[in-house]
Amino acid sequence: MGFGRLERTRGDAPMSEINVTPLVDVMLVLVVIFIITAPLLASSIRLDLPKADGAQPGDAPRFVTVVLDKAGQVFVNDKPVTPPQLAEQLAAAAKANPDTEIQLRADQAVPYGRIVEVMGVAHKAGLSRIGFVAEQPK
Repeated sequence: MGFGRLERTRGDAPMSEINVTPLVDVMLVLVVIFIITAPLLASSIRLDLPKADGAQPGDAPRFVTVVLDKAGQVFVNDKPVTPPQLAEQLAAAAKANPDTEIQLRADQAVPYGRIVEVMGVAHKAGLSRIGFVAEQPK
C-alpha cells in the first residue's frame, strides 16, 4: 500500500429483481376493502304503494294528470277519454313541450298491466317523465 492510495473494495452488485412484497400487501388490503364494502352497495327495493310518507307531488314546470279508476276508465286532467283520445292528447302535450311530466294516479284495485299500457301509450307519444302520485297514510 502506497502513500495516498486507497484500497477499493467491490460493492454489492445491483439487484435485478423487483421486490413484490409491497405490491402484494397493497393488493391484499384492497381485496379486504372490496370484500367489506360489496355487501353494503347491494340494496333491495321495497315498495308499498300507493300509500307512502312524503307523497307530495313534485313541482314540475308542466304536467298532465292521468287518472285510472277501479273500472279501468282513463281520465286526462279530470276528463274521461278513450284510448285513441289518450294517445292524441299525450302526443299533443309532447309536441308542445317534450319535458312534460305525466302525474299518474291509479287506484289500488287497477291491475298493473293496465298501468303499463298507459305508460306505453305515454312513451309512444314521446313523454318519458312519469311520476306516480300516492297519498300519505292517515
